[in-house]
Amino acid sequence: MSEPSAPLPPGPESTRVDRWLWAVRLTKTRSDAAQACRAGHVRVNGRPAKAATTVRAGDEVRVRLHGTTRLVDVSHVIAKRVGAPVATRCYLDRTPAPAPQATAPVIRRDRGAGRPTKRDRRQLDRLRSDQWPSAGAGPGSA
Repeated sequence: MSEPSAPLPPGPESTRVDRWLWAVRLTKTRSDAAQACRAGHVRVNGRPAKAATTVRAGDEVRVRLHGTTRLVDVSHVIAKRVGAPVATRCYLDRTPAPAPQATAPVIRRDRGAGRPTKRDRRQLDRLRSDQWPSAGAGPGSA
């Protein structure tokens, strides 16, 4: 295992954005990175990026993956995939912390459950308005 002070592997001056996203482990596969570029989920220095767009040290890369947007600054360009400890030193993550509301679980009903009953609707309304029922509350409680 390499030390944090170990030098980064030598890399090219620039490389394709899809290759860099894969090399620094922001995407699982290079195909995923290319697909994100085609879908318009990758921006380099504020401009939409194609898979072949080059990145250099100092560039800002914004990637939307799995519902979250990652904002990173390229600090070192690498073309080959490296281990996670080395990969995290190749970029500076400036992703803002998620809003507290965004981390709350989404309540979903089963697809075949049908229309909610009056009781179900009241429970859902209570959950959505953050008025959690007390331990003793229930049918017939006053």
